[in-house]
Amino acid sequence: MTLTKGLYAGSFDPLTKGHLDIIERAADLVNTLYVGLFVNPQKQGLFTMEERFQILQESLRHLPNVKIILAEDRLLAEVAQELEVAVLFRGLRNPEDFSYEANMDYFNRQLTDGLETLYLMAEPALAPINSSRIRELIHFKRDISDYVPTPVLGMVLKKYENE
Repeated sequence: MTLTKGLYAGSFDPLTKGHLDIIERAADLVNTLYVGLFVNPQKQGLFTMEERFQILQESLRHLPNVKIILAEDRLLAEVAQELEVAVLFRGLRNPEDFSYEANMDYFNRQLTDGLETLYLMAEPALAPINSSRIRELIHFKRDISDYVPTPVLGMVLKKYENE
């Protein structure tokens, strides 16, 4: 059974190979996958929204059923209702992710008419990768090529070329 529409959301700052893996797998399960670029007010950003949007466009062009949307000042549940998605996709790397996601699922269900969430486990080789560690590696000018799609590397080089 293929679901009609799904939504995978994040701040993608930066996009990692773990994010990309979840997006590719979720895209196989729906006719249309919306990838929502959201602001997380609890995180200090590395890239602007425009830079992240560009990175997503370049990294996801091989997926014809993926549409990238920008949702800066809106709740995930509101966007999901507006798009009439059947399911939210979330990636899980570890038990801590599950605790966080279960809490988010509770509120998404309260704010909508029982919006469903499907959890995709991270590939074991990608599970340790997270955006916070990547930002730290970038800060200390370490090689991140094993952890991020090529467009992220280009944006990092562009952003820090004068340093």
